[in-house]
Amino acid sequence: MLTHFFEELRRHGVPATPRELLDLLGALEKQLAFANMEEFYSLSRTCLVKDEKYYDRFDLAFDAYFKGLEVKDLALNLSIPAGWLQQELVRQLSDEDKARIERMGGLEKLMEELQKRLAKQREKHAGGDYWIGTGGTSPFGRGGYHPEGFRIGKDGSQSKAIKTWEQRNYQDLDHSLSVGTRNIQMALRRLRRFARTGATEELDMDGTIAGTARNAGMLDLQMRPERRNAVKVLLFLDVGGSMDSHVQVCEELFSAAASEFKHLEYFYFHNFIYEQVWKDNLRRHQESIPTLDVLHTYGQDYRVIFVGDAAMAPYEIIEPAGSVEHFNEEPGSAWMTRFTQAYAKVAWLNPLPQSHWDALPSVEMTRKLVDGHMYPLSIQGLEDGIAYLAR
Repeated sequence: MLTHFFEELRRHGVPATPRELLDLLGALEKQLAFANMEEFYSLSRTCLVKDEKYYDRFDLAFDAYFKGLEVKDLALNLSIPAGWLQQELVRQLSDEDKARIERMGGLEKLMEELQKRLAKQREKHAGGDYWIGTGGTSPFGRGGYHPEGFRIGKDGSQSKAIKTWEQRNYQDLDHSLSVGTRNIQMALRRLRRFARTGATEELDMDGTIAGTARNAGMLDLQMRPERRNAVKVLLFLDVGGSMDSHVQVCEELFSAAASEFKHLEYFYFHNFIYEQVWKDNLRRHQESIPTLDVLHTYGQDYRVIFVGDAAMAPYEIIEPAGSVEHFNEEPGSAWMTRFTQAYAKVAWLNPLPQSHWDALPSVEMTRKLVDGHMYPLSIQGLEDGIAYLAR
């Protein structure tokens, strides 16, 4: 029982042992988890993973082995019959067709329209432009085309929805990934500031030579505190959505930062900073961290780095309830202002080429919120950003 799951963990580099597998089986026999995937996830991770640095590998193995065993279709929570979302056609639209599709008028209007159509609709529709269905140009449904709308159900094919009626699990970035080039590490080293702290732990060669000379050749060993990197960094990483295409470079940055800074704290967010962040993407809905707690926990001596493409609708930054995933009482701009007021140095690293920034109003808005300190996630951009943070 569960031997194939155990083998999957080992293939993903989780150093679980047969003894730990037996512990899990014993816990299951005592029904510490029964017929509940969330409970089994927590129990198996507790039994099989002894070091939190392997949590990401465990999550990847868990997803690979159990994918499809538990499906949560949140369309059912909207009282929409599942048959309405069974896609039977893919409507082929020309650029001219797409150009004729007018926007619905913003987030508030979309919410009102969704409620109205839910109240009126009595049957499935496919390929249309109004009712909730599949393959059409309505702003509500799955598998069709509309530049702004709600994707209802899983596996949308156009990636154009502004809200997703499902919980999306984002992959954690693996800080153990080998960096493809040392250039990122070399750029980060510009931020190093060493200080001697703690007990005497290393030989002071210069002091020993001077002391021995003063003692007419009698050895006089001198010790000093170990030199430690005194720089403290808060790293916030955008995950999911348009950031999926930038995972590799972000993993390389994360890996380099984890190896260079002893005082590194990292958190994830989606699109923009709001009142919650998280450390575990698979458990982000159960184990989120209030952003205010972060602001109150880490002192003003921290440098703050946000990493994201800043590609979103402007209302996600400047409006309450602008988040694409939840109802946020305060706009993201208010939370970013809190960061720039609390910390002397805040920078934003953008994986999009700088030549693309002017086409996205949200990028310019984000850039202004960080007082112009947005840098491309290139080697030169990273060096420029680190030079600013190091001043």
